[in-house]
Amino acid sequence: MKKFIEVLKNIWNIEELRSKILLTLGLLFVYRLGSNVVLPGIDPDSLSALQQQTDDNNLLGILNAFTGGAFANASVMALGIMPYISASIVIQLLGIAVPSIQKLDKEGESGRRKKNNYTRILTIFITLAQAPGYLANLIAQQVQITISPSTFWFLGILVLVTGTIFAMWLGERITDKGIGNGISLLIMIGIIATLPQAFLQELITKIENQTGGLPLFLIEVAALFVVILFSVALISATRKIPVQYAKRVAGGRMADTQLSRSYIPLKVNAAGVMPIIFAQAIMFIPITILTYAGATDNLGWIVSLFGNISGFWYNFLFAVLIILFTYFYTAIQINTNQMADDLKRNGGFIPGIKPGKPTAEYIDLILSRITLPGAIFLAIIAILPAFAMQAGVTTQFAYFYGGTSLLIMVGVVIDTLQQIESYLLARHYDGLIQSGRIRGRSSISVEQ
Repeated sequence: MKKFIEVLKNIWNIEELRSKILLTLGLLFVYRLGSNVVLPGIDPDSLSALQQQTDDNNLLGILNAFTGGAFANASVMALGIMPYISASIVIQLLGIAVPSIQKLDKEGESGRRKKNNYTRILTIFITLAQAPGYLANLIAQQVQITISPSTFWFLGILVLVTGTIFAMWLGERITDKGIGNGISLLIMIGIIATLPQAFLQELITKIENQTGGLPLFLIEVAALFVVILFSVALISATRKIPVQYAKRVAGGRMADTQLSRSYIPLKVNAAGVMPIIFAQAIMFIPITILTYAGATDNLGWIVSLFGNISGFWYNFLFAVLIILFTYFYTAIQINTNQMADDLKRNGGFIPGIKPGKPTAEYIDLILSRITLPGAIFLAIIAILPAFAMQAGVTTQFAYFYGGTSLLIMVGVVIDTLQQIESYLLARHYDGLIQSGRIRGRSSISVEQ
């Protein structure tokens, strides 16, 4: 406790860090306020059916968790930052197939700004496509509309698009002027906002239904703590490849060189949370199409496969997709040929491996080997909520036992603490932990 208080004092003593943290907290507060402002023309007292829908529907429940309840509140930020994330994923995938976007990655800061502009523009188009669907769902849930239909549709689409753009702006301001990755922090604060309600609901359920009572609830909390530790280990784990750099001695012959030793850190989970997002999108597409088409009664086996989040085949297919997407996204994130070229250009080499193509093949081999256990562990974490539901945990609380929600929270916290620690160490203060430094990065940033 004394160490914690000392760290807080050190943080407060650094004026720049203090200003960044206060600005970040202020912008997050504004975001949470916006999540509770209801769309124009909607009676807030008629939202019970919509809120029940987010409790019953797996897809909408996850979307509601990501927006911190804004989806179920018919808020001006009901779509949250999710259209921006979708746009970011699309731009990253286009970077594989479109040469002009690949070229932007080699242009440094100017190329990054252009990709950000493309992402913002695509975000607007995605929001324009999603907003009518959201408003149509409100009408289907018999939400009471107090204005004319034409005015409701016009204002609804306009406000939803504006809300997403405003959320995107808040995230970018946090990244530029605050502390941490703004977009990731907005997602995390939305997830955390639903935690107290889920926590209290689980406690009440255990006590009122006499299904284990307080002792069982404490066991569930302890299990959640163990899962969090497991997630931290997965995010932080790395495999280090030793590298030597040859430097010619000034005034000496070519043979007179000095060797300096370093290493290449390869993350066991270089793909972060993206494979889970991709896999979830694939799993939700069939059931969503069938639901809108009204064909769920005729194709019950598809509903059972893709709609039963606690079923065996759903989770088996979900885990397989995560493993495949982990390899896919890791290949996108890490260019082994470029790493080998950079080593060769800087006079570096891996002992026992020839420079150039053999080095790239060796790094690719090591990366493939460490990605497999990382992908398997990621799949296990992703399907843990299903095991929690089978054990009697309520659906909302079970979401925090794994999957996207847990990894985002853990990753964003680690990434933010790393930035705070760098400020402390730069001012010759002690770090946030007594020994060593906070390791690993979140790998969940969706900004280009």
